[in-house]
Amino acid sequence: MNAATAIAALVFAGGVVLVVLATERLLEGLVGIATILRVAPFAVSAVVSGMEAENVAVGLAAGSRGAAEVALGTVFGGSIFVVCMALGAGALIVPLRVRLPRRVLALFALAPLLAGLALIGDATPRWTGALLLLLFAASLAYLLRVSRHHTFMESEEVSEAVEKRRPLWAVIALTVAGIALITGGGELVASGATRLIADAGLGAGLVGMVLTPAAIEAEEIVRQVVPARAGRHDVSAGNVVGTLLWFTLANLGLIALVTPVRVPRLTRAVDWPFLVAASWLATAFLARGRVGRVAGAVLVALAVAYAILRGVIR
Repeated sequence: MNAATAIAALVFAGGVVLVVLATERLLEGLVGIATILRVAPFAVSAVVSGMEAENVAVGLAAGSRGAAEVALGTVFGGSIFVVCMALGAGALIVPLRVRLPRRVLALFALAPLLAGLALIGDATPRWTGALLLLLFAASLAYLLRVSRHHTFMESEEVSEAVEKRRPLWAVIALTVAGIALITGGGELVASGATRLIADAGLGAGLVGMVLTPAAIEAEEIVRQVVPARAGRHDVSAGNVVGTLLWFTLANLGLIALVTPVRVPRLTRAVDWPFLVAASWLATAFLARGRVGRVAGAVLVALAVAYAILRGVIR
């Protein structure tokens, strides 16, 4: 291992450590905001934790440079990583137990299907971008409304969180600090992983759709595990549901509206159908109220299969 590779590995590891610490602070802030506003922590997590500035920035920057595989990789590759690897690996470490409303499950399954609207032409049409952004706003409003009176889980940790009310300024500060530190840690993870990937000299499709999204979203595994380990399975579920909505509707909508990109043949034929199938399987697991280690292993295996498929098909 040369010096540059060693430095990249250290940057990657440092980013992971920072994300772990930041996620703990963000968790406190999200639960505190939910308690004060009297809404479900699941919904707050979906809206706030699902929003990832680094993913949007990479997608728009790549789109402006005509790098379609990378731009659309932040949407489809990133979503596949979150649904398969983050949810799957998280369940392998800490099995997820949460009861989601049927309408939220339907929304989770429908969002990837709607993302296909942006792939109908040779390039992503601007009108589909505007439509996806409208659908995203409607989805968040709908999610907040249906989750207001739903009990996602019951545990002593939930009761304690309701009893321990923090001042509004404190929970906002924790949330902002958590997001800022996660963004910084995510940048370190992405930077280190990107350098490691570059040293390997791999193809554009594999890098754009698999490795770059994995580098950007590597901290998602931590963001799934930390809340679940703390007994907040609802926050973990909110993170994966919200992130999928952000990626497939908001991020793709912004790319299509602001900087339309050409639609690669394999994105339409492989990446989008794979995401839809993986999301529907994950929906089936979540509908049972539990994503156990067997289900987690199946989802991780799907992520590995997708990476191999994308590496083989040109």
